[in-house]
Amino acid sequence: MQPRRDPTISSDTVSPWEDRSRPARRRVTEAAVLSGQTQSPADVAQWTCPHGQHARHGCVACYHACADVDPAQPLWEVAAWFTTERPIPIRALQDVHRHDRGLTLTQPSTPLVYLLSARVGAALGSEAVAGVVGFLVQNRHIVDEFTVTEIRAAHS
Repeated sequence: MQPRRDPTISSDTVSPWEDRSRPARRRVTEAAVLSGQTQSPADVAQWTCPHGQHARHGCVACYHACADVDPAQPLWEVAAWFTTERPIPIRALQDVHRHDRGLTLTQPSTPLVYLLSARVGAALGSEAVAGVVGFLVQNRHIVDEFTVTEIRAAHS
């Protein structure tokens, strides 16, 4: 029987040719499924950015803060799945790819479901997610109404 592991924290394996004197890196992943569920007060607090916004609603201040990459901040790999009432035009999807912040907006095979992802520097996962979703708030010409259904932030 293998020991039980925390599903949100995992250690990267070290390949045989790497220096084994270094400790294994820990990968921290924070995630929440938000569709149709109420969050506990602790979950709400965990996903509230430093500016008082829940990450699922985005924060323009976090969006701007994440643009200034501070090497002391961890780099977060952020993913936010969201739904819309109307399809996002293909031209708008392509324009996001040319955005200077390395954002990616894709549409999985499900209609009206989109994935917005990026790698951003932030002190907290909630700040990183709020900043990425803040892109949608800042750029309402891309999508006027959206509902974030799942969020994920990971760093090593």
